[in-house]
Amino acid sequence: MKIISDKNKLTKIIQNETNLGFVPTMGAIHKGHISLIKRCIDECKKTVVSIYINKPQFNKKSDFNKYPRNLKNDISKLKKLKIDILYLPITKQIYSNTTSKKIKINSFEKKLCGKNRPGHFKAVIDIINRFIKIINPKKIYLGKKDMQQLILIKDFVKKNYPKIKIIGCKTIREKNGVPLSSRNFLLSLDEKKIASKIYNILKNKKNMLIKNKISFGEIKKIIIRVGIKKIDYIKVLDINKIIKPYKKENYYKIFIAYYLKSIRLIDNL
Repeated sequence: MKIISDKNKLTKIIQNETNLGFVPTMGAIHKGHISLIKRCIDECKKTVVSIYINKPQFNKKSDFNKYPRNLKNDISKLKKLKIDILYLPITKQIYSNTTSKKIKINSFEKKLCGKNRPGHFKAVIDIINRFIKIINPKKIYLGKKDMQQLILIKDFVKKNYPKIKIIGCKTIREKNGVPLSSRNFLLSLDEKKIASKIYNILKNKKNMLIKNKISFGEIKKIIIRVGIKKIDYIKVLDINKIIKPYKKENYYKIFIAYYLKSIRLIDNL
C-alpha cells in the first residue's frame, strides 16, 4: 500500500489506469467502509482510498473538532485489506483553486438533512468534484446509509461525468440494527441501546407509515419515550420519484435524523 499526500505524485502514478476504483472516507474506518473497499477491490484493477475530514461540510466547528480521528488505526486496517493507494490530501492542494459557487446540484439538497444543514451537500459534492478531477476514477463506491447524499452525488456525477459510475453499497449494521457510522465511536453503550430501539421501532412500523395506518406524530411520541429529546425529521419518501427521470416502480424508504445528546444520527430503511 502506497501512502500519498501530494496530489501531483498521485496523478502521475494513476494517470494510465483504466479501471480505477475510489472510496472516499473521512477516516475512523469501520466495517461499513471495509465492505465498500472490498467490493471496490473485487471490481476494479486498482483501488484508491482517501481519508480527509472535509471542514466545509460541517455546519458547526465543534462537530468538526470532535469528529473521531485515529489515523494510525485506519492505516493498519487498510494495510490488511491490501489496497493500492491511501490518499491523505493536503488541504492547500485540494482547495488551491475555484470555490463551490459553481457547483449546481438538485433541489433535493434542501430537503431532509438540507433543511437543518444549509450548504452541507454542496460542500460534500464540491469535495467529490475535486477528488474526481485529481483521481478520475472509473467507479466511486458509497454507502446507502447516507441515502440523500448518495442520490445527490449520483445525479451530479451523471450530469457532469457520464463515464464515471457511482456504486451504492448496502448499509452495514451492528448486530443490534444500528447502522455503522464513524459517529458511533462517540456513543455510550446506553446510547447505542436507544439507537437500536429506534431502528426496531421504524422497522416494525414502516409498512403502517407507508399505508397511513399510523401518523408521524404517533411515531415521534414513541421515539421520544425511548429517550430522544430532539428529532430533526421522520419522512417516508419514494426514492424512485425524487429525481427525474422517475422509475415506474415504487421504492419507499423511511428517513430519520435525531440526536443522542449532541450526536446527530441518520438512518433510512
